[in-house]
Amino acid sequence: MLGFFAPWLLVLVITGLHLTLPGRWITGYVPHERTGEPLRYRLNGLRVNATLVAAWALAGWLDWVPWSWLFVHRVEGLVGACVLGLLYTAAMVLPARATGRGLAIDLFLGRRINPQLLGGRLDHKMWLYLVGAVILQLNVLSFAAHHALTHSSDPSPGIVLCAGLLTYFVNDYLVFERVHLYTYDLFAERVGFKLGWGCLVFYPYFYTIALWFTADLPNPHTPLPVLVGIGVLFLAGWSMARGANMQKFRFKTRPSEPFLGIAPQVVTDGDRSLLVNGFWGVSRHVNYLGEITMGLAIAASAGWWALPWPWLYPLYYVLLLVPRQRDDDARCAEKYGPLWEEYVRKVPSRIVPGIY
Repeated sequence: MLGFFAPWLLVLVITGLHLTLPGRWITGYVPHERTGEPLRYRLNGLRVNATLVAAWALAGWLDWVPWSWLFVHRVEGLVGACVLGLLYTAAMVLPARATGRGLAIDLFLGRRINPQLLGGRLDHKMWLYLVGAVILQLNVLSFAAHHALTHSSDPSPGIVLCAGLLTYFVNDYLVFERVHLYTYDLFAERVGFKLGWGCLVFYPYFYTIALWFTADLPNPHTPLPVLVGIGVLFLAGWSMARGANMQKFRFKTRPSEPFLGIAPQVVTDGDRSLLVNGFWGVSRHVNYLGEITMGLAIAASAGWWALPWPWLYPLYYVLLLVPRQRDDDARCAEKYGPLWEEYVRKVPSRIVPGIY
């Protein structure tokens, strides 16, 4: 039962820390539905994550809670998170006004687009991503600790690399938490099962799948040059994803300034402008290519390449991002009209340059 309620307790602790630790107020990109004014957000994810990681490390060192506890009780934790995610979905969707698409679609996609509480002190979308990121971080550390404790005589460098890449992934998001305010999720998604259950369950548990099925296994003795190559592949993917998002963020906030020495080039109709150079001249969603590449590196890093389970991680990115690219292109075509057609002529590749 304690394993079942562990994610519930972590959600409460993360929420308490988010509301009480110092944070910075940021004006976002998404407008309020009624007033049209840009929404404001209070962000402190890096502090919340650091505080809980320190608490986890101290609890293990003092023998209060074993470092491997979340791995040992991962199944019970997953079930508890599933129930919590379903309850959250019902609480967010059912009291809200129907969209006319039917209850099943409303439950899955949501009804409210940017719900906030306490005058913006708690934004549901950013809170969901924070909760998912911090629980993912604790799971990753616990899973890696289980491997190190179980195979202390010959631990796998690949498990260390996998945990390190996932930790980098989490903290990169938290360092650039502000940039997330300008992404597709914030201005296009609603809060329902897809986003709520996804952040409370799928994000913190499925993203550990490479470790979930390999942390118990012995060292596969992956050659060091291969592990170095996997690390380089991850950094290449990160450069594409982070570079594209940062270039867009710079253009949205300071449109005349260069990014990494790249002066912005645009197509414009006089009122609106779209970037056509730098990362956004390679493909229309080069950031998605970066995320898929990072997923491939994380799956490969654990070293058990014949196991099918770790490869579900990059496959998930493909299944998520290809439909999202199509939805986003359709939304942009409707929003920008002929300007979008001109952009597509200049940047014909959707995700993979020259291929798709």
